[in-house]
Amino acid sequence: MLSEQELERYARQLVLRQWSPETQERLKLASAIIVGAGALGSPVALYLTAAGIGQIGIVDDDNVELSNLHRQLLHFTPDLGLAKADNAVVKLRALNPETHVEPYPVRLDAANGSAIVAGADVVVDCSDCFESRCAVNAACCAEGVDLVEAGVLGLSGLVMTIRPGVSACYSCAFPKRPTDPDDGAREQGVLGPVAGIIGSIQALEALKLLGGVGEPLLDRILMLEAADMTQTLVATQRRPDCSACAGVPAAAQSS
Repeated sequence: MLSEQELERYARQLVLRQWSPETQERLKLASAIIVGAGALGSPVALYLTAAGIGQIGIVDDDNVELSNLHRQLLHFTPDLGLAKADNAVVKLRALNPETHVEPYPVRLDAANGSAIVAGADVVVDCSDCFESRCAVNAACCAEGVDLVEAGVLGLSGLVMTIRPGVSACYSCAFPKRPTDPDDGAREQGVLGPVAGIIGSIQALEALKLLGGVGEPLLDRILMLEAADMTQTLVATQRRPDCSACAGVPAAAQSS
């Protein structure tokens, strides 16, 4: 049951036609893992914590740097040098003490991925390189955990939602390694508000999955070109030879 304080805290989403106290209670019992507490992870973590998810884990092994601050809004100038995961937890606990937030000060990889995501209701991948995205995707496919994937570079971004064994996974959509996977934000740059838009869409997709509302971006990639605000939906489909999800049965997935 929701307390009087929770009813007041979440009042503006509880009055939504698509929402209900039962939906909010499902959120309260749900758990999420956010991989990365940077440009995408900051808005994702803030919105999911504010919305009332019961448990959130923050996975990040980096420390706060000055060059992070124009786009990574969980971190402030006095936080320079602090571990991002720990610093994010401090901010998020202050935002909503009703949410249990824990730091995972490690880099998710092939060795630890399954252990980190096991038991979560949703994983939101806010990592910043191809190898990490593949590791997160493989772990979620192995454990049957829903995943919201995204990337941002310059004034462009994309989001896709994945239900392993049901919809196309990241490896289905992007089977080949990019020509230059390290040519990322450090070389090409990222405009902060673009990351804010894409991260907010990721948070919305996670809430849609957990709350059972709306239509998630399954088998679709939303591509945003923020320079002129062009939005394109690209259809995807499962590949029977996908190394990550080909052997994942749909019956293993949450409803």
